[in-house]
Amino acid sequence: SAARGRGTVRPRGREGAEAAEGGDFGSIERHSLWLSTWLRGFVCSFEREGDILGCRSIRRSIRGKMETYVLKNSKGVEVHIRPLGALVQRLILPSAKGEPSDVVLGFDRLESYADGTSPYFGVVVGRVANRIEGGKFKIGGEEFQVSVNENGNTLHGGQVGFDKATWGVVSHEEGRSVTLSHLSEDGDQGFPGQVTVTVRYTLTEPSDSDDGMLVVAMSAITTKATPISLAQHGYFNLTGHASGSDVLNHKLHLNAREYTPVDGKLIPTGELAPTEGTPFHFPAQGVRVGERIAEVPGGFDHNFVLDKSVRREYDRVATSTPLHLAAVLEEETSGRKVELSTSAPGVQFYSGNFLDGSLTKAQGTKEDATYKVHGGLCLETQGFPNAVNQSNFPTNVLQPGERYSHYMVYKFDTTTRTA
Repeated sequence: SAARGRGTVRPRGREGAEAAEGGDFGSIERHSLWLSTWLRGFVCSFEREGDILGCRSIRRSIRGKMETYVLKNSKGVEVHIRPLGALVQRLILPSAKGEPSDVVLGFDRLESYADGTSPYFGVVVGRVANRIEGGKFKIGGEEFQVSVNENGNTLHGGQVGFDKATWGVVSHEEGRSVTLSHLSEDGDQGFPGQVTVTVRYTLTEPSDSDDGMLVVAMSAITTKATPISLAQHGYFNLTGHASGSDVLNHKLHLNAREYTPVDGKLIPTGELAPTEGTPFHFPAQGVRVGERIAEVPGGFDHNFVLDKSVRREYDRVATSTPLHLAAVLEEETSGRKVELSTSAPGVQFYSGNFLDGSLTKAQGTKEDATYKVHGGLCLETQGFPNAVNQSNFPTNVLQPGERYSHYMVYKFDTTTRTA
């Protein structure tokens, strides 16, 4: 569920309010900060005793922002993780012929993820994924107004969501897993409570029935009651992100008998509507994305209510909550296939409607790619959009003493397997 007209959104706070308003001061401030940090780093290189200038934290900060954590398995699957936004910058999958391709949209230039250029490519979004109507909600009789950043609503946590933060690396097992954490202070973007969030990415070895699995485990705790709903916002194109092809020929199965209809601002009406007999029905045999997209004005950007009776268990994956199938995506030319399971109640299917060809090598896209309309699609497992304002939706309010938990398992495969 990408931001609409994302090019106009600029993060506030640490980057400076003037930069957000389009003035020059933010640019000067950033360059001054960079120069100051560089000078301190230069002096730090000569420091032998003590830590008068905070050199250790500077080194950790610079190392943390620039580091790429690469997970690999013996089948050639690679996942490249960056601390900015707990980002999946690259996902390399073999085709049925064994040819590797990066299948997620994104940038080589890291700044494009933080300056408002990116429509949330590959990042973890929060404090609340998707939309909060008017940026307003009540908890315990107290009303909160949080940062709004799309059509008067709050999208993916507001102006400076978790996607703009540089997460700390808690642990790293070479080639296998990386765990990142972020502290969101009480009042961040207007949300109550100090929240600590953790995301762990783990890549498994292949088995006889798959090429390996990427397991994403998210958790959060809070000091005050607050809405929490995190999502991984990757954009998939299984032909390869730089192929120039759209995703309209991808076949999709969504494990949902119901979806949540939306109004003109993409806010759910509160209704749970049946998918059968509508363009929102993606049965087990799969339906090409382009087959029904013309019947949905503006394209797909809707939350689907997952059927929790379709359970999934994996002998290489241990979770604290049960998993159910969310979606199966496959592309016949390459033979690539992704099965997504989750512990979350919903999945947002977004068909890349607002990609328009404006993201090119000028913005630092990977392999100088140009991302055109429907050039990628998102399958974001999540709590229901605007759940904090809809009493009939599963609650997304986390209480002190509770732990938020959200699992995703991406099982990678090819439609024509070889021994």
